Amino acid sequence: MLSGIESLPLASLREFTADTRTAAAAESYLRRALEALLDLGRHVLAKGFGHPVAEYKEIPEQLREKGIMGEREAVLLREMAGYRNRMVHFYDEIGTEELFGICAERRGDIALVLSRIIGWINAHPELTDGA
Repeated sequence: MLSGIESLPLASLREFTADTRTAAAAESYLRRALEALLDLGRHVLAKGFGHPVAEYKEIPEQLREKGIMGEREAVLLREMAGYRNRMVHFYDEIGTEELFGICAERRGDIALVLSRIIGWINAHPELTDGA
């Protein structure tokens, strides 16, 4: 999903809004990327620690407490969970400019959190069955 975001015209807002389908694609790529990231965190907690988590907002703190990521990454993931919830439940509040800003300027945050979780999985395959 990150590659989908990166394939979008993100050089300028004007370029981003030139085709109305771009915002729809961006919203889909971003929502799915955030959900996949949060689901990966949930999977690590369940498989690695036998700790099921029901709510997305609980995942970042649990990952931090278990040493899977640091405070900075947990804060970023908490923000991402909140944004994902806005995208799903308050989608009418999210404008094209905000969506562009997140895709253009914050996609590195997704990559950072993903790298922390994958790094932990690679370092502890016995706890996650390599999944």
